[in-house]
Amino acid sequence: MRLTVRRDRELAVRVLRRAVELGVDHIDTAAFYFSPGGILDGEAGEVRYAAELIRDGLRPYPEGLFIATKVGPDRLPDGSWGEAVTAGRLRRQVEENLRRLGVETLDLVNLRIVRPAEPEEVAERFKALAAMRSEGLIRNLGLSNVRWEHVEAARGIAPVVCVQNAFAVDLRRHLELLRKCGEQKIAFVPFFTIAGADREGGPVPRAAREAGSEREARPEQETGTVQGTRPEQERGTVQETGTVREAATVPEAATVPEAATVRGTGSEVGPGAEWRIAAARGVTGHQVRLAWTLQQGAHVLAIPGTGDVAHLEENVAAGALRLTAEEMAEMDQRR
Repeated sequence: MRLTVRRDRELAVRVLRRAVELGVDHIDTAAFYFSPGGILDGEAGEVRYAAELIRDGLRPYPEGLFIATKVGPDRLPDGSWGEAVTAGRLRRQVEENLRRLGVETLDLVNLRIVRPAEPEEVAERFKALAAMRSEGLIRNLGLSNVRWEHVEAARGIAPVVCVQNAFAVDLRRHLELLRKCGEQKIAFVPFFTIAGADREGGPVPRAAREAGSEREARPEQETGTVQGTRPEQERGTVQETGTVREAATVPEAATVPEAATVRGTGSEVGPGAEWRIAAARGVTGHQVRLAWTLQQGAHVLAIPGTGDVAHLEENVAAGALRLTAEEMAEMDQRR
């Protein structure tokens, strides 16, 4: 969720608590998610850290809540952004996550790769995190913004339970990676599912942008805490944010309660198949994009970001939307 953008801390807490009420049990964050001055800027005022908002809003944490975080992007002394590539800097980020979340052990830490790196370079960093896992500071490890050869190199050191890469109906360069993760029972957790190829602006109709519609013309940022959404139907007992139970014993990831309903105006008009399907179904184009993503496999977990309660409810409701084979085929033609 884009929790840190606004100064209103109470709003952020309402979003978090509403997410838990709706049955969301997978929250994704990072210590470097903060505003103002962070990767995602926001309203002026006191610095707001997403991890601290999660801590203040949800602790004592509900039983079964799974919090994923990540390390890699690093704020340098001069205020610019770099990348944590040494064991010492990675440890500092892990400790910061522990402190800001107020926990003794992190459920999941994803190693985010910022700059192009060779598999052996990724393996060296992953090895540092694996050592902290052995110490009990981390339960599970994952990777973000990587290629399959990075995953293979890391798996030679410790289990990789998930991969977070950019993926959407109009951003499919990692489709083969998604499939390989499914074959190896590794969760695939895409970001930019709503924003797609446009990323910052979001895939919204031009009319919505010109009208300044906050409801539909909202960006899906990777930055800021995000919530997991996936349909409960036909998913089986999936563990570790989408991986099978053998990986570890943790709560089922982000199931959608039976009471969740798919709702939306169905009034979007745009060039993509999602808008045509949305109009016919009476839902939103964003919900259709999320539904298409979730139907890529039982190992896929969507993490759309929002800092608004109504948007949160729509995103969670998308987990109950099942596209027909014809609708999926139409979406597959979307580029």
